[in-house]
Amino acid sequence: MSRTTIIILKTLTWIACLAPAAWLTWGAITNNLGPDPTATLAFATGLATLRLLAITLAISPVHKLIPKLAWLIRFRRLLGLFAFFYATLHMLTWVALYSGFDVHAMLIDVTRRRFIMAGAAAYLLLLPLALTSTNWAIRKMGGKNWNRLHKLIYLAAICGVVHYWWQVKTGVLKPLDMTIVFAVLLLARPVIAVAKRRNRQSTSA
Repeated sequence: MSRTTIIILKTLTWIACLAPAAWLTWGAITNNLGPDPTATLAFATGLATLRLLAITLAISPVHKLIPKLAWLIRFRRLLGLFAFFYATLHMLTWVALYSGFDVHAMLIDVTRRRFIMAGAAAYLLLLPLALTSTNWAIRKMGGKNWNRLHKLIYLAAICGVVHYWWQVKTGVLKPLDMTIVFAVLLLARPVIAVAKRRNRQSTSA
């Protein structure tokens, strides 16, 4: 794939990833975020985080199943960082708008409200991944150590889905779609690995 095509695709990726933030900004400016703007901000940034995490996790199995799409790997870091960007906005909604920067109130929330505990855990798992998403970090850590650390994205995704389930009322099934998506993406990895191992064994036999 040509450099020009990659640049165009990355530009479109930036536009698509910034679209939720632009929509929320415009909604805030025009006072059009519904009867509970804070809840709208929290939900939209949380959902954007989960969707971008899902797309990021989908890249690896897709390019393994379809080698011609190996160029997708070039977009994984960008998408992962955008997922962290929205996770940060989601966290700031809680810190600033719900808690008013009150550390004591936040500590009470974390210890007494399990969905906030799960959300905080997801964010803390994503933090080191964002901080080490540079070529310099990869060189300093070494490829194997870097890859081990970045497997935390799986735990972060699980904590994010748990956070979603625990936040909604009992009987509400909105998180089911994202749960299925993440389940498929996480299960795809060992399934693909086993299939490739068997394929190599049958080829060498």
